[in-house]
Amino acid sequence: MSDTPIKQQNTAAFYGQAVVSFAVSLAATAIGIVRLNADAWVRAFLGIAVLYLVTSAFTLAKVIRDRQEAGQIINRVDQARLEKLLAAHDPFEKL
Repeated sequence: MSDTPIKQQNTAAFYGQAVVSFAVSLAATAIGIVRLNADAWVRAFLGIAVLYLVTSAFTLAKVIRDRQEAGQIINRVDQARLEKLLAAHDPFEKL
């Protein structure tokens, strides 16, 4: 009755593609900001905004992952309690 959840693991190709995609997009944005025909303070503001966006995205991803993992732990505890109750139950015991 105990179903062991299958641990999903990303392939090396998917991980590499994600890292390369992130690096290319961050580099392209940085080059775009540096080559922007604007004052230095405008470029600095855009650079800080991009860094804030990146850190916010990482934080959001971590929070979502933590919430999902916490839900899995709660489900496992509930499942273990149910299995314990079912194992201790004797249907032939007099009430």
